[in-house]
Amino acid sequence: MYEAVVIGCGPVGALTANLLGVRGVRTLVVERSAEPHGQPRAFSCDDEALRIFQQAGLREEVERDTYPPRRAEYVNARGRVFAEIALDEIDFGLGAKPLHFFDQPRLEAALRRGLARFPHVTLRTNTEVTGLTGHDDHVTVTLREDGRATEVDTRYVLGADGARSTTRVAAGIALRGASDTERWLAVSGDVQPGGTRVDATRFVCDWRRPAFVSPGAFGTHRLEFMLLDGEDPEAMTSPAAIRRLVAPYVDPDRFAVTRAVVYAFHHLVADRWRDGRVFLLGDAAHQMPPFLGQGLCSGLRDAANLTWRLAQVLRGDAEDALLDGYEAERRPHAEEMALTSVRLGRVFLVRNRVAAAARDVALRAVQAVPRVRRAIRHFEFKPRPALPGHRGTVGTMFPQPDVAVEGRRVPLDDVLGAEFAVVGPGVDAVTALTWRGPVARFARVVPAGSGAAGDITTVEDVDGTLCAWFAAHGADVVVLRPDRFVHAVGTGPAVSWTGSAEASGEAARR
Repeated sequence: MYEAVVIGCGPVGALTANLLGVRGVRTLVVERSAEPHGQPRAFSCDDEALRIFQQAGLREEVERDTYPPRRAEYVNARGRVFAEIALDEIDFGLGAKPLHFFDQPRLEAALRRGLARFPHVTLRTNTEVTGLTGHDDHVTVTLREDGRATEVDTRYVLGADGARSTTRVAAGIALRGASDTERWLAVSGDVQPGGTRVDATRFVCDWRRPAFVSPGAFGTHRLEFMLLDGEDPEAMTSPAAIRRLVAPYVDPDRFAVTRAVVYAFHHLVADRWRDGRVFLLGDAAHQMPPFLGQGLCSGLRDAANLTWRLAQVLRGDAEDALLDGYEAERRPHAEEMALTSVRLGRVFLVRNRVAAAARDVALRAVQAVPRVRRAIRHFEFKPRPALPGHRGTVGTMFPQPDVAVEGRRVPLDDVLGAEFAVVGPGVDAVTALTWRGPVARFARVVPAGSGAAGDITTVEDVDGTLCAWFAAHGADVVVLRPDRFVHAVGTGPAVSWTGSAEASGEAARR
């Protein structure tokens, strides 16, 4: 019997399986397609997503194939910039740049290569799920492979099989929300040297035809255009129509189209994300407009939140009820991201000439106030990673600066591994000996140049970020969950477990 069956091997499913692999979970991944998706559908991820790839041991391989844009512009019908996000000035403290564009086929290939690291993870392609049967202690998954029906048993099923999720349908879970009536044409392609006419990431807030254009990784370009009333989708995907639309941004003679598809935006959420031993992740659980670029990122957050819980339960370190915290924590953040995306879309999609002119004037006016301008320029309207129901430090995401370990400079999470972590200036060998919580990594934080202590892993705070964090919160010990949210903070040379693996408001104290 498998411990987990992951349905779908797109980016969310493949990452889910990698995170389960890192945590030793015996996993089967089922994918209906024979090969990785060859089209560049998903396009962007953020710093939190890269931190999650890092937890799976794949950050370097993923990040080297991405393009981090320097800025994102909002321009009016005349091409005049009325707002700008200065991406190269932003550091949210998670150890990566705030926005990255990637090539989905390359990303999926990297994630599938990652699965090969784990003898306890099996990938079966060209295999379709046709049914789920729940039992008290397991689920029977019915599969069709090469025309033959087979069955496998598993402790849990994780459905990461996209917007048309077979898992969601089999579990009888409904979607709620709305789909926009406007249709969009998404065009991806390769640009030859010298063929780029607009080299910035740009939201074209033209009331006549809103658009989004941006360079991508490996000389690619992504362009999206709203279709107008009465325009025929098939006609708008013709070479002549695409050539006309892309000409202001790339030279059509130096642009090779790799994908052109018409689609509509969705704002949908599943009624529930758990049905007994069956869970939904990514687009199977929630779908949102693309204006914040958070659709894929939200699915990756789902994977990070659910997989450590599942590993705890399967190891016997936590009760099954721990899994209920997945939806309780992830749903509010995903819904907030979706609503922020909708609000941003209302600014972007003004379709009236007078209203668009008023918007441009208003946004330029409010940015005369330095604090407002800074908030826009530094992307402060993006919802920060935080768990619902907590105040103060608990439930926030811990920073990830570079640290020095035995003379090597590395990102903090590379030292902490994939489990719980107990970190801080107050951590010592006694802390590890008296710990009564789940499997954890222990690390003492010391100022730069202090050197290692010898009795426990020591990290030197290269730029002072960690020492400043502990000073600001009046603590010298922090307990971090595997997804790097703060579980508890406290003081003293020793720390004890404060209860369940949920984020807790109690302090960890001697």
